[in-house]
Amino acid sequence: MTVRFGVSLDEDLLERFDSLIDQMGYENRSEAVRDLIREKLVEEEWQAPNEEIFGAAFIVYDHHTMSALNRLNDLQHDHVENVISTMHVHIDEHNCLEIVLLKGPGEKVRRVGQKMCSLKGVKYGKLNLGTTGKRIR
Repeated sequence: MTVRFGVSLDEDLLERFDSLIDQMGYENRSEAVRDLIREKLVEEEWQAPNEEIFGAAFIVYDHHTMSALNRLNDLQHDHVENVISTMHVHIDEHNCLEIVLLKGPGEKVRRVGQKMCSLKGVKYGKLNLGTTGKRIR
């Protein structure tokens, strides 16, 4: 069942929202608002320590710093039950990007992913989380 409701917004805020959703390719405000609500509900699921989530750790490091690569590989082997896949990309003559896909209980995925991103020798690390959204319609 679909329910309609009204939202009051400042005119400037609405204009900025309309511009944003137009850039993002939304056909109407309803779809954009639904996606914003779903996004916040999924983010709430990430906080549950035992809810199954997935994550992607994006890690940039200088490939001449072998200790960073060795520590990253050790971490992946230590948590093989949570590592789904990895991708290694040569960015340039000095830098590599490692993308590590993780899956498991929220608390564990966050802890392992953050540890990977904060390893000594990592120039840039970012953990992005998601869920299946199975509880979201």
